[in-house]
Amino acid sequence: HIANGMYGLILVEPPGGLPPVDREFYVMQGEVYTSQPYGSKGKLTESVGRLLKEDPEYYVFNGAANALTGDNALTATVGETVRIYFGVGGPNKTSSFHVIGEIFDKVYQLASLTTEPLSDVQTITVPPGGAAAVDMKLEVPGEYVLVDHCIFRA
Repeated sequence: HIANGMYGLILVEPPGGLPPVDREFYVMQGEVYTSQPYGSKGKLTESVGRLLKEDPEYYVFNGAANALTGDNALTATVGETVRIYFGVGGPNKTSSFHVIGEIFDKVYQLASLTTEPLSDVQTITVPPGGAAAVDMKLEVPGEYVLVDHCIFRA
């Protein structure tokens, strides 16, 4: 099921909840292993050979290549604090999650919402099947791009 994109996050907040923020977003990273080349239209079939070689045809956010861009971009206003719940469905690759132009003010590593968060972090490592939550305050206007800092995947 995971190799076919059937994964997600479940949020269980600690008693009393988390500190409030202005906006919350849910983002999942995954890989798609197809027999067809990148950009093919229509039904795509899974390539077990590519899966076993850990050679995906697509890296996706929320199930789509080139997601969270253009009309689908996440939006917020300068001065707002944004929380991103970020998970990796895998099935194989670890993500080095980064937002270009931002530093995470708080990082709940490994999705541990009951331990003290890290502060002032640029990039976080999230394993397949793992998750994290990050808070950041947007201080200047601009486009902040979410990437896997393993740059060839960006």
